[in-house]
Amino acid sequence: MQYVSTRNKNQKCSAAQAIAQGLALDGGLLTPEVLPKLSPNGLKTMTDMSYQQRAVFVMGSYLDDFTASELSAFATRAYGPDKFDTKAVAPVRQLDDKTYCLELWHGPTCAFKDMALQMLPHLLSAALSKNEEQKTVCILVATSGDTGKAALEGFKDVDRTRILVFYPKDGVSDIQQLQMQTQEGDNVGVCAVVGNFDDAQTGVKRLFSDAALRDTLAGRGYFFSSANSINWGRILPQIVYYISAYCDLLKEGKLQKGDPINVCVPTGNFGNILSAYYAKQMGVPIHKLICASNQNNVLTDFIKTGVYDRNRPFYNTMSPSMDILISSNLERMLFEFTERDDVAVKEYMSALASEGRYEVSEKVKKQLDKNFAAGCCGDAETQAMIAKMWKEKNYLIDTHTAVAFHVLEEYRRETGDDTPTVVVSTASPFKFCDNVLGALGVTDLAAGTDILDQLSKVTGEPVPAPLANLKGKEIRFQQVTEKENMSDRVLEMLQ
Repeated sequence: MQYVSTRNKNQKCSAAQAIAQGLALDGGLLTPEVLPKLSPNGLKTMTDMSYQQRAVFVMGSYLDDFTASELSAFATRAYGPDKFDTKAVAPVRQLDDKTYCLELWHGPTCAFKDMALQMLPHLLSAALSKNEEQKTVCILVATSGDTGKAALEGFKDVDRTRILVFYPKDGVSDIQQLQMQTQEGDNVGVCAVVGNFDDAQTGVKRLFSDAALRDTLAGRGYFFSSANSINWGRILPQIVYYISAYCDLLKEGKLQKGDPINVCVPTGNFGNILSAYYAKQMGVPIHKLICASNQNNVLTDFIKTGVYDRNRPFYNTMSPSMDILISSNLERMLFEFTERDDVAVKEYMSALASEGRYEVSEKVKKQLDKNFAAGCCGDAETQAMIAKMWKEKNYLIDTHTAVAFHVLEEYRRETGDDTPTVVVSTASPFKFCDNVLGALGVTDLAAGTDILDQLSKVTGEPVPAPLANLKGKEIRFQQVTEKENMSDRVLEMLQ
């Protein structure tokens, strides 16, 4: 299996090289040359497998330079009971006869990013050996909240790696910030960026393309890679949980083989819902991919009109992991919908960089209409949905999952589509205590980590152990930088 750049199909590399490199040298995203298909009985074969076995089954078809025994060892370590608080790893919870919730927050940082970032360090370490790489990898991460902590936790004290995370100052929740600032490990660094997530993400991409900085670090024995979803090693493990969810519904008799489902995903950088699209292409009978956005509704507008325009106000919302106007993984989708026309993709990305907008062809618009639906909501609707789910279903959800449920409710009302739907729950509600408590009518909020116990007392739900353990932890990282000075922070860390 070869991997190609979305901006130059002639630039090819192996899976191990793609994972180690993170981003194509031309700035494009590395993508499989072909998308493998599940065999006709593939889903049935996986119904009786554990989550770890499903991960090996799915990932093996993309990683032909990794052995099955290697992948099995990685999956055992990544998704074991010392990492996840449920044997199912990614359990599917039924809410009614047509609605299911895929809970992706049972890992060590209580967010869906754990599903990929517990696997990526194993893939990357093995890739370095396969590539006979002698340098130490410096992993740069921009985070809108959850990726940062998940990456830090995944790469903590991993041999021959250093990791530096940039997050937007005042653009993450208090708990998300505390998780990063208290991170343990001798190879980790954290720095706030003055600005929003797009500033941090654009800054990291600029570091990747800075030839002088690359040469300086090479002289010190380092090379860059990424743990953001621009790295194929982040997208691939996410395909697994969509396939696993369908297998679980088959196993429980909720679906029969071939029955269609819809998937509703709260998304900002487009990686999570892109993974669902790849699962569909592999053979999971997904009817509609419903893209749920908050007030930063650039994806909603794009899916409905074919015009991507980031020239709009940026909002700091109560669902901060979706506060994004430049959705990097959309580039991989354009690559597929243009029938892998790398010239067209490069032109779209060039227009986005220079003008902040582009409009796709009629052919691409037809593919968007065929595969996707989209909706958005503001903070008031988000809190209303948290309250409604708690009152009617006795089910506590976070601010991102609430966006998805709101958009699904609107989609069903507008279309009459009653296809069974899997809503993706991306984070524990305890990561956003203030807004969840506000939704439940609590106005007098406890300070610091005491707010975790307050939410637990109000709802009777236990505080997840990884968050409970934040109490009393030493704050290690409080550095703040301007976006123009991010390269200085990298050089400081790697002195």
